[in-house]
Amino acid sequence: MGRLTAWVSERFETEVFEPYLGKSFPAEDSFLLGEVALFSFVVLVLTGTYLGLFYIPSIESVTYHGSVVRYQGQELPGAFASVLQLTYDVPFGMFVRRFHHWAAHIFVASIALHMLRVFFTGAYRKPREANWAVGVVLAALAMLAAYTGYSLPFDEFATTATSIGFNLASSIPLLGDFLAQLVFGGDYPTNTSIPRLYFLHVFVVPLLIAGFIALHMAILVHQKHTEAAREDDVETSRGTVERDDGDVVIGLPAVPNQTAVSAVVFFLTVATTSLLAGFLPVHNVAEYGPHDPASTPAVIMPDWFLMWVYGFLKLWPTWLNFSVAGFHFSPEFLAGVGLSGLVFLAVFAWPFVRPQERSVHFTADPLARPVATAVGVAGVLMVMIASIAGMNNLLANLLGVGTGPVNTALTIAIFVWPTAGALATYYALRGDDPADRTVDERPADD
Repeated sequence: MGRLTAWVSERFETEVFEPYLGKSFPAEDSFLLGEVALFSFVVLVLTGTYLGLFYIPSIESVTYHGSVVRYQGQELPGAFASVLQLTYDVPFGMFVRRFHHWAAHIFVASIALHMLRVFFTGAYRKPREANWAVGVVLAALAMLAAYTGYSLPFDEFATTATSIGFNLASSIPLLGDFLAQLVFGGDYPTNTSIPRLYFLHVFVVPLLIAGFIALHMAILVHQKHTEAAREDDVETSRGTVERDDGDVVIGLPAVPNQTAVSAVVFFLTVATTSLLAGFLPVHNVAEYGPHDPASTPAVIMPDWFLMWVYGFLKLWPTWLNFSVAGFHFSPEFLAGVGLSGLVFLAVFAWPFVRPQERSVHFTADPLARPVATAVGVAGVLMVMIASIAGMNNLLANLLGVGTGPVNTALTIAIFVWPTAGALATYYALRGDDPADRTVDERPADD
């Protein structure tokens, strides 16, 4: 690395790498969740490129000649036939498809866990509000990438689940028809639906994700990484760093230590994804069959990270809709777009709703922040209950009752449990004296 730096510096007359080689990164393991998300995205790009070589983004009929005897010689939609082909006939096709599937789940999960860590430790506070906003946009784009990819096999389950998103988009007053035409090509599914969703999935959304990741990293490098509160003054190779000195980050240098740690995280991410791909099956398109407008699968639900939005749709009363100035506000819009949009807006705006007067470098103890921690607990409980509501039919079958009583109980629970959880958390932490802690004796800004 030293020779490379010298080579570039001599020829371009700039020390291009020098400011970053010794940049310190805190050694806390929880700070590595962002790297897991980054490496999962790299895996998604690589596996998606391989799958894209064999996928046909078309619903025009083709004659299937492959290993699945059930469909041998039949006329099938090109997208569905190509997924069968790459799953059962392309070398490593099934494994790569599973790899792509589980990498997507790890990508979304690591972003969610990363955001929870940032929220509860207050790492979003001044001057890092902008990077929190960038992270929220990345979370939304990750879900959008998963949604657009969900539709591509064009099997019965995927098209029915994708139609939920189409109904939500088309329900938006004034903009609904335009969005339906732009994203889905009009009514879903049409001959242009799959090509448009494919273009979004493999080009537009990944490009946006890559751009926002670059922006996220650039802000992180410029502002310095947050650091856990120090117990005492720290002796370093450059002298003593005071406990309260936020101008210096104590941790591992980018090269070679943090680079080695990142390499370990990368290979662990790949190994975990490979293990999941090797042992856990994914969406079985051969079992569901190609899209059939005359039938609907018995059980339809989105992936876990969109289940809470589906739960809002399940719990929203069908009678609660209205029209204003000629625009109709349907239950699909109010619950699926409006309510879920308010959740994203609240998460996005939180650092700006409770601004800091001074900049902070150290992360905070969640137990010393009763208001923020209580709000976070309430939010997590609400999303969990809404996600359970998205699976209300399975819960009803498990309990041996109809979905009506289940929906009633969950509607009550989605108001009661987050409120109770927030109040219990707040009153439990409000009386906790931060001076009793060994990590940070100072009360943290809430």
